[in-house]
Amino acid sequence: MSVDSTDELEAVLAHDTIAVVGCSSTPGKAAHNVPKYMLEHGYDIVPVNPFADEIFGREAADSLADVVETIDVVCVFRPSEEVSDVVDAALERDDVNAIWTQSGIRDDDAAARATADGRTVVQDRCLKVEHRRLIA
Repeated sequence: MSVDSTDELEAVLAHDTIAVVGCSSTPGKAAHNVPKYMLEHGYDIVPVNPFADEIFGREAADSLADVVETIDVVCVFRPSEEVSDVVDAALERDDVNAIWTQSGIRDDDAAARATADGRTVVQDRCLKVEHRRLIA
């Protein structure tokens, strides 16, 4: 259900545009530092946070539905109990290839729905750690 092979993880990391649901404007928080790291390594980061106006100099979208850019990967920095709603919002979009939940975050039922819909799912892994390990 969730991918964990090196080849599959590298395929997800080969995408360019990552919408970060729960992106934080607070330096020091993982939900800020991880997307900042990815931005510094050439990724297009689209912050999604209804409580922020701007993060990394970019307008923050209130929800995935409000993102006008094409999204390759949805990265989730929300509690596990909120993953189902995020996955449903991602599945409403035709452009999302993969859904990635950060370390400590998982919802196997939501992951199964996404996988059944043809999306790649990575759960309970840090985007920054995997990028450093496989790409950087």
